[in-house]
Amino acid sequence: MKVLHVNRAQARATHINGRTVLTAIGKRAAQGPVPVHRLGLEGDEQADLTVHGGLSKAVYAYPHEHYAFWQTVRAQARVSLWDEPLDPGMLGENLTVQGLTEDALWIGDQLRLPGCVLAVSEPRFPCFKFNAVMGFAQAGKLMAQSGYCGSYLAVIEPGLVCAGDRIELIPGPREVNLRELFRARVKT
Repeated sequence: MKVLHVNRAQARATHINGRTVLTAIGKRAAQGPVPVHRLGLEGDEQADLTVHGGLSKAVYAYPHEHYAFWQTVRAQARVSLWDEPLDPGMLGENLTVQGLTEDALWIGDQLRLPGCVLAVSEPRFPCFKFNAVMGFAQAGKLMAQSGYCGSYLAVIEPGLVCAGDRIELIPGPREVNLRELFRARVKT
């Protein structure tokens, strides 16, 4: 298990469905170590703090294993080419990770990295901004159906995170699985 990319963005105004909204969903890969604070990555913003950010949603991790799925459905929706790869951070994640899919994560699991410790706090729920960045209106519904939601993380020990960092999974109480919680709360 490891961090493939560390991604950040500043909130910016964009037009979605005929209105101007702030969003920071289109994150870009950072180079080198990035400081991790209690409220998230240095240099990263969340546009709507009612649904993103805060202590329990300071960092958003998304499994690279699901990128092929999104590449395929975007091509099927005719918003990208079949061989057009997704850029790291396109799904709004701060950490593009390998080996940490939703079915293997439980609320309270800790992720020990060389420079910080994070804890799985809750799944991410898609909104209209996710549909817009993916380029088609059914993207959020596909996230709900697939269970490919990624995980919000709380910062237990602030520090640094860098692409290539190994992740040690330290099991929590194993009472609530991330994907099961997502499916129980989402409407499909």
